Amino acid sequence: MYMPSRERTLRYPELQEVSAACYNILRKYYKTIFQQETIMKKDELRYLQRLAELYPTIGRASTEIINLQSILNLPKGTEHFMSDLHGEYEAFSHVLRNGSGAVRKKIDDVFGHTLSNHDKRDLATLIYYPREKIRLVKKTEEDMENWYKITLYRLIEVCKTTASKYTRSKVRKALPPDYAYVIEELITEKAEVLDKEAYYNSIVNTIIEIRRAENFIVALAELIQRLVVDHLHILGDIFDRGPGPHFIMDRLMEYHSLDIQWGNHDVVWMGAAVGQRACIATVVRNSIRYGNLDILEDGYGINMLPLATYAMETYKDDPCTVFGIKGVSDYHSLEQELGRKMHKAIAMIQFKLEGQLLRERREFHMEDRCLLHRIDPEKGSIVMPDGKEYALRDNLFPTIDWEHPYELTAGELEVMERLEAAFRNCEKLQNHMRLLLDVGGLYKIYNGNLLFHGCIPLNEDGSMKEVEVYGETYSGRALYDILESYVRRAFFSVDAEEQKKGKDILWYIWAGPNSPLFGKDKMTTFERYFIEDKEIAKEKKGAYYQLLEKEEVVDRMLLEFGLDPAKSHIINGHVPVHQIEGESPVKCGGKVIVIDGGLCKAYQKVTGIAGYTLIYNSYGLFLAAHEPFTSAEEAVSKGNDIVSSQMAVHYSSKRRLVGDTDNGKALRERIQELTRLLEAYRKGIIKETK
Repeated sequence: MYMPSRERTLRYPELQEVSAACYNILRKYYKTIFQQETIMKKDELRYLQRLAELYPTIGRASTEIINLQSILNLPKGTEHFMSDLHGEYEAFSHVLRNGSGAVRKKIDDVFGHTLSNHDKRDLATLIYYPREKIRLVKKTEEDMENWYKITLYRLIEVCKTTASKYTRSKVRKALPPDYAYVIEELITEKAEVLDKEAYYNSIVNTIIEIRRAENFIVALAELIQRLVVDHLHILGDIFDRGPGPHFIMDRLMEYHSLDIQWGNHDVVWMGAAVGQRACIATVVRNSIRYGNLDILEDGYGINMLPLATYAMETYKDDPCTVFGIKGVSDYHSLEQELGRKMHKAIAMIQFKLEGQLLRERREFHMEDRCLLHRIDPEKGSIVMPDGKEYALRDNLFPTIDWEHPYELTAGELEVMERLEAAFRNCEKLQNHMRLLLDVGGLYKIYNGNLLFHGCIPLNEDGSMKEVEVYGETYSGRALYDILESYVRRAFFSVDAEEQKKGKDILWYIWAGPNSPLFGKDKMTTFERYFIEDKEIAKEKKGAYYQLLEKEEVVDRMLLEFGLDPAKSHIINGHVPVHQIEGESPVKCGGKVIVIDGGLCKAYQKVTGIAGYTLIYNSYGLFLAAHEPFTSAEEAVSKGNDIVSSQMAVHYSSKRRLVGDTDNGKALRERIQELTRLLEAYRKGIIKETK
């Protein structure tokens, strides 16, 4: 039965209280919403006012919208993926020059069957090594003027095609300053010129007549190299083993567009650069072990004399046979002897420093890697954490105080103090580390792909493993983020304790069992030196590597990083692919691509190949397998390339455009912002500035 409101209130006074309460709640709610909208409008207005400083008129804003919209419809730029360079500068430089076959593909696209394979190979070599190729041609070519003319026309055609996927503005920025105007004239179609052949002939003939043909050929070749790859990804391990990581870093510092995912060998160098002594000892030991002291002494100006002097004094009667130098044949006997003594000296320092660190950082849960106190010097043996006793291959330990086995001697302390000062004060090293920090990180999400070095820590069932970091537990993406945060604190924190934590975490990332960059249960450096039994030195890989073929696990990892499993891929390095044993770099139906095949010469005997690289262009993902690289001289003289084969990992049925990329998403957001700015101009909210 209907009851008037007044009667309802009189008979049920609690209704009045409820209604009033509801009214107040709603009033507060809508007031909050209104305030939020007002704040948002104010914030948007402030942003649009800042944007108006860049685009002060309707015309300028409109032009930019048109420009950005046109970019969205250009083909996607080529991405180039490389991993595990390990100081092999010459091989790296060659792959960078040839774009993992991208240059040769452009030549094929331009000339098809109109050029022989021999001519195509010569043209490719010229683009890779223009100066060297010209010097070689001069020795046999009788009519250089004709060769210049033919070569220039061929390079211009390749350059036209290479530049066609970019805006004129972007191409213009890439042009060499000395020849920018002329190159732009040659590669730009000029509709207003009626006799195009005569127009271009006159330019080419003039270049030859004024004897600038060689310089112009070099400029065109380097421009093609620059344009054929839009963005470079380095998936870790630039340092250690090979002789030229500093040259690689110099080259990367000049590269136009790149990102770096830190590898474990990069992180240990970062630790050394900030003065983490266990990392310093590791870096020096690795350099000595592979006969690469030139990296430290000549590359970075780090004086090894204090260590050499200390080693000769301390181990003068010790042959140090266990501590041989790998991969060095040109050392004479005295150099070999000094190298072995320095090798042992720094190795013992490293084991002491690691023991100190692990006893201080109980939260790393790695006390079982403190081994020096387990040695019985009288028996010449060691009892390992599993309770088994092993005879030692070397039982001469003149620097160990068995009451305090992890303490450095006065001589060792002096060596480390001088090494630390040298690493921290090396300007070139610090610049290289700054590049790693500026463009690098532990992982990268780029155009729908997840890039990292190493592995995501997993449990045996495929779930994300929880890892303790300074009293808190993290897993998956959160683990990567917190570790990277501590890495940056090592370099930038003004809090001494936080900086110390960051330095120590750099060592943990290098060797910790739950480190995403290491991915093994332990680093058995001590065992490989001192124990004959090879079984004790085996390092067990984490669950990640056993689960790469399980689609549900891979999908879970992609989702953890906010990616769509139906469209995305994991791309990583770190563990060489043993092609010689039939192993494939493509896992889980193409969802995972492992691109470490071993540019490093030390790996090539077991892999049967000299590395994999990856190309991601507008047509899809293409994996390139490489033959061992001999030398640039042989590449020039014989036209040898090191791309042995390519295979499509993913082929797009529809050519991908800039609009389909992360950059395309950013450009669309910019277009929306500029559209709102236009509306503000037209409504009179913001005034144009003429």
